[in-house]
Amino acid sequence: MNQYDVAVIGGGAAGLSAALVLSRARRKVLVVDAGDPRNAPAAHMHGYLSRDGMPPNELLAAGREEVRGYGADITAGMVTELVHDGHGFTALLAGGQQRISARRVLVTTGLRDELPDIQGLRDRWARDVLHCPYCHGHGVSDRRLGVIGGTPGAVRYAQIVRQWTHDLTYFTSRDILTAVERNELLARGIGVVEGIIDQLVIDDADQLRGVHLRDGCVIPVDALFVPPRFVPNSALLVGLGCDVDGDGWVKVDTTGRTSVPGVWAAGNIVDPRAQVITAAGAGSAAAIAINADLVEEDVRNAVRDLDHGFTPTPTTNAHSKESA
Repeated sequence: MNQYDVAVIGGGAAGLSAALVLSRARRKVLVVDAGDPRNAPAAHMHGYLSRDGMPPNELLAAGREEVRGYGADITAGMVTELVHDGHGFTALLAGGQQRISARRVLVTTGLRDELPDIQGLRDRWARDVLHCPYCHGHGVSDRRLGVIGGTPGAVRYAQIVRQWTHDLTYFTSRDILTAVERNELLARGIGVVEGIIDQLVIDDADQLRGVHLRDGCVIPVDALFVPPRFVPNSALLVGLGCDVDGDGWVKVDTTGRTSVPGVWAAGNIVDPRAQVITAAGAGSAAAIAINADLVEEDVRNAVRDLDHGFTPTPTTNAHSKESA
């Protein structure tokens, strides 16, 4: 069984950023990457300083190369089980053919987006059916945009999307809007369409052209923003007994430390609103905290060995008293 200082489960921006910091700190690191990043359907990512507009797969490829350059291992696979073995953690990869042992674990497995059950919506995801206005709003600015509402916070979300266009339609079921919400939408020129969406209208050039309602009306739109329901991929953390909040999200401190000693989490798995640059920063912060935790354990082990008569090996750059 392979032994590591840190196993990073998840090879996205958060996981690779953490692996970079840890491997540069001369830790033995393994990244287990399932190869299914949330932003894979997107052609470009935005808001990442110096990397704005870069395809997500190119960022990850560059990150993997950098991480490997410092000696970290990256393996393709999915961890199906994670257990505390008394001294550290054991991870079992899918298929049961590989077990990994690590002193610490960082989970960066992200989240999944649950979308409304509307014909054609999933097929257009990250193309002209979008989630994050800060990621995609500039790319569709001043076009005919729509927001699929009806969920808590959707009206406020529509008001944010309004920043990128003067032609915005808010779709919602009947008798949901409050008088205040309706007035606020009217005040900023946001059209309101109340009814049930049947399907999306796609033209021969494979472009979104409108929303087809159940009553037969077609409302023209060039892109749709949808506030999805975020579901964390947190089964491994929950299985370890990590504390979760009332909505099912794993609780962490400012460094990503969970309630289970030796276990950290970072990125979208704990922060659904984290963009790529935010997730990368969270991974870096977690890595620094993990290394500090390992150093504390290294000190305890060294003192124990010294107390038992083991002579420590001096570092290569240490100066003797005679040469000082």
